[in-house]
Amino acid sequence: MHLAYPAVLAALLFCTGLYGVLARRNAILVLMSVELMLNAVNLNLVAFDVWLRDALHAGQALTLFTIAVAAAEIGIGLAIVLMVHRNRGTSDVDRLRDTAEHPHEDPDTDPYEDPDTTPHAHAGPHDEKAEAAA
Repeated sequence: MHLAYPAVLAALLFCTGLYGVLARRNAILVLMSVELMLNAVNLNLVAFDVWLRDALHAGQALTLFTIAVAAAEIGIGLAIVLMVHRNRGTSDVDRLRDTAEHPHEDPDTDPYEDPDTTPHAHAGPHDEKAEAAA
C-alpha cells in the first residue's frame, strides 16, 4: 500500500476541519469540524501503523484511545452547547464572549441597567440603614 494516498486524504480532511473551526459560527458545526480533524489524525495513525508493519499495532491502539477521548469530548461539548443554547437562545460562537464575567463589574448589578436613572443604584448597606432611620 502506498502511504501517499491515506496521507493526502488525511491532510484534506484535516484542512477541511480546520476551515470549519475557523470559519463557522455555530458551535455544533465547530464541534463537528474538530471531530473531522481528529478522524484525520486517526487515519494517519492507522496508515503509518500498517506501513511500518508494527507488531504491537501501537497506531491502532492509540487510535482507539483517541476515539474514546473524542467521544468524551463531544459529549461534554454538546452538553455545554445545549446549556448555552437554553440560557442564551443561540449557539453562535461570536456571542459566547458576552457570557464572560469581567472582574471590574459587580455580579449583583444588571449590566444593561442605567445607573443614573435607577434610584439607589450606588447605595451601599449603610446608606439603606441611614435612609430607614431617617
